[in-house]
Amino acid sequence: MSFAEWVNLIRAAEKSSIISGNLRKVHYTFPDGREMVEEYSLETGIIQRRAWRKKQDLRGEPDWEIELGDCVKDLRMGGEFLLKESNTEPILTKRITKLNIEWRIRNLPYPIETYSVTADSEKQSIVVRTSNKKYFKIIQVPELQRCSSAPRQENISFKHQHNTLIILYQKPKILLDMEKAVLLELKDVETTTDLDVDCDELLQQLMGK
Repeated sequence: MSFAEWVNLIRAAEKSSIISGNLRKVHYTFPDGREMVEEYSLETGIIQRRAWRKKQDLRGEPDWEIELGDCVKDLRMGGEFLLKESNTEPILTKRITKLNIEWRIRNLPYPIETYSVTADSEKQSIVVRTSNKKYFKIIQVPELQRCSSAPRQENISFKHQHNTLIILYQKPKILLDMEKAVLLELKDVETTTDLDVDCDELLQQLMGK
């Protein structure tokens, strides 16, 4: 997908928007039936969460898939645990900042020299591995794929603290331009007080409830 194709897809989608607290929530329905939900900070204009749902088929309502946003650490409903993170398994989370894409992999206790973080332009991904062969992960970067920008090694930096590997990828100019173009498309979207898919409903659907 190219820069122009992604912006045209956003432009073609049916969109609704709501202000909730310090977030602007946008719901998209694309011509092919897919749906997307995004949440933007009103203070920074930076996206906080993005989730997708495929077109409904004969098998019933598909689940939402989170592309961006932290997992729910401990969600209770009716006194029962619906989701609880492991205290020992590595957990990958992702967030977007003004200039970087950031991933955090918790529960990795090894020293900094153990880790290798490399750009794989052929697979359009970032590869994390440890010299002790205890951890291996291929991280897809859909933001770069949408603007046809292959990951570059010089844009990657990482550090390790508190048993967490923190990976930063500096956004290329084309991605910054694409983000601005999308925000311009959302500028004129009518904002209401109700949204078809709010955060609580989204979480319940993600939990299969």
